[in-house]
Amino acid sequence: MTRTVLLSNGKKVLLRRYDVNLFSSYPRSATKGGKMQRITITLDDDLMDELDRMIAEQGYQNRSEAIRDFTRAGMQQAAQKMGKSGSCVAALVYVYDHAARDLSRRLVENYHGHHDLSMATLHVHLDDDNCMEVTALKGTGAEVQHFADHIIAERGVRYGRLVMIPTEDGKKKGVSVAQGISSLRRAAARRVS
Repeated sequence: MTRTVLLSNGKKVLLRRYDVNLFSSYPRSATKGGKMQRITITLDDDLMDELDRMIAEQGYQNRSEAIRDFTRAGMQQAAQKMGKSGSCVAALVYVYDHAARDLSRRLVENYHGHHDLSMATLHVHLDDDNCMEVTALKGTGAEVQHFADHIIAERGVRYGRLVMIPTEDGKKKGVSVAQGISSLRRAAARRVS
């Protein structure tokens, strides 16, 4: 069965529907982390149309990939709200008034007080009054969120946003960081197309 989806830009996309067997799973070699389970879900037509539009607009290759990403994002968001998030990598982006009284000193003090979280920082001069900083962070979700909240709340910081990507605990040699980078590349590729 196929379905045509009309995107907001007027393009039409053809999507295929496949039957799903609840009792099978992909072989271990098909995935990096082990077996993947096939499931069946029921969605009303309006939600399915909206999902198909999002999948096509964001450039996902198939529904499964999109639903896995949406599920991970939802689970991470729920874990953050409950204070149970584990290890993560994150990007803290904020714009601030570089002339604000003592702001540079306060920011440096915050960073030195949390030197174990900060991996690297990019500083950009936007105009005569504003600078932007992008900081790569690594730690537990709670620690990273706490640090970001303090930076964003500083007087003189005009805008701030934290993007966290969960990593697996107990992995060695940066495997989880590589997964985070892979997620960022996929997101960038979807935005470009």
